[in-house]
Amino acid sequence: MPVIKLPYKYLVRLTGAERDTIVDRLPMMGSDVERIEEDQIDVEFFPNRPDLFSVEGVARSMRGFLGIETGLPEYNVEPGNTEFSVDPKLADIRPYLGSAIIRDIKFDDESIECLMGLQESLHWAVGRGRAKVAIGVHDLDKVKAPFSYIASPRDRKFVPLDFDRDMTMEQMLKEHPKGIDYAHLVEEKPLFPLIVDADDNVLSFPPIINGELTRVTKDTKNILLDCTGTDERAVMTAVKIICTAMAEAGGRIETVNVNGTSMPDLSPSERRVDVDECNKLLGLSLTPAEMAELLEKMRFGAVPDGKSHVKVTVPCYRSDILHDWDIYEDVAIAYGYENVPAELPPTFTIGKESPVQRKLGTIREIMAGLGYMEIMPFTLSNEKVLYDNMQRERKTEALSLMHPISEDHTLVRTDILPLLMETLKLNQHRELPQRLFAAGDVVENVQTFQKAAAVIMHTEADFTEIYSAADVLLRELDLEYTVEDSSDPAYIKGRCGDIYVDGKKIGSFGEIHPQVILNFDMDQPIAGLEIDLRVLR
Repeated sequence: MPVIKLPYKYLVRLTGAERDTIVDRLPMMGSDVERIEEDQIDVEFFPNRPDLFSVEGVARSMRGFLGIETGLPEYNVEPGNTEFSVDPKLADIRPYLGSAIIRDIKFDDESIECLMGLQESLHWAVGRGRAKVAIGVHDLDKVKAPFSYIASPRDRKFVPLDFDRDMTMEQMLKEHPKGIDYAHLVEEKPLFPLIVDADDNVLSFPPIINGELTRVTKDTKNILLDCTGTDERAVMTAVKIICTAMAEAGGRIETVNVNGTSMPDLSPSERRVDVDECNKLLGLSLTPAEMAELLEKMRFGAVPDGKSHVKVTVPCYRSDILHDWDIYEDVAIAYGYENVPAELPPTFTIGKESPVQRKLGTIREIMAGLGYMEIMPFTLSNEKVLYDNMQRERKTEALSLMHPISEDHTLVRTDILPLLMETLKLNQHRELPQRLFAAGDVVENVQTFQKAAAVIMHTEADFTEIYSAADVLLRELDLEYTVEDSSDPAYIKGRCGDIYVDGKKIGSFGEIHPQVILNFDMDQPIAGLEIDLRVLR
């Protein structure tokens, strides 16, 4: 989780409360206080609340939590005439753009630092390391509309932020610190994304670096915001969070016309929630009026709707509200966890370690001793990753989701090895060798059991190395095994084996087939193994 720096002077000015009161109540609002300094307090918020990654966002929530200003914040968006075009060639590179203009900002050193901190925190929490979203903040008065988001030749030159000379975009990926960090996001693309103004001045090379021309300083009065990415919802979430934070700081929000669409849209959404369900989950006895009052402290709009429901208006920046239970969690925060009476449970039990966790713990100890790093891949995956990329037939016994929220998560994993391959793909820009393992639940035929898998990636990863790892693992598990030739298409024929215990196949290992490696967009030799842990008693 990102550490958010909250300067006292700026926070007190925006909140309208005493410093000691703010410091005392911050933990009860859902933050973890990292450290208390003389002129600032550093806190952490959960990644599901990116609207709290700025002083402005914290002050807005704190005013409600303290009862200074409750209810739904309203943000006026003034119509503007700025045009922003998006090049169709970006469709397979970085297709989405969100934008807005923020006027009449009054910056000082603290507020600039807070804006940059919000930008970087959103890159991590919403943008997934800029892969899904990259944010650019520009001094609007230094450039000229209309603006264009284009697919540019890689040899285009401009002066990047913090440099004093022209560089090609190719050079930036090798010489600029941000280029080195984020080159893996664009280096395989034939063209690079670029934002330019009417005079062809470069504003930004997303997701790498802004141009020095539009650097934001204390003299900046008007801002052009650009958010580019590969996930439209994430892009628009970042736009809304930054715009509302700047509005809290006194800025005026103005629309931008992006390919005929006016943005940003800061209008709230509505939900109707059940008071009885909330009371049952929280162990409370709230009336609709009491629940509505608590929700207004959390900066929702809320009015009773009948005898057992509340109509809730959700502010645009609350991207975490996906279910009614998310609303109920805010009810609990507003009620105050310290106000919930402590009670002993009616039954007394003594816990013990789960046999499954004992089994997985043994696997972890062995693999860590062999020099492998544990990862925890998602339980949900999809047919392409689990089967198509591995050159394996799709399993009819896989458990599919009835209403998947994306094509990346359509079924519950039946194997772990493909997910390790996916992890290697995402980290292939890191140094070699890479040795990873994972152990956990899989589901087949609505039955849950455990598997363990491991992969090795480096220039000389081969059958012998992965055989050695499999041998140590099985011997340490006290399993007598035999190996027979494998026909698994995920491996290279003749360089793989199936593992048998008591005449039953429990797993396989070998050198990953070159086509499988290419299917995962990689180019290094990889060896892997996977075993079914039901063999352990």
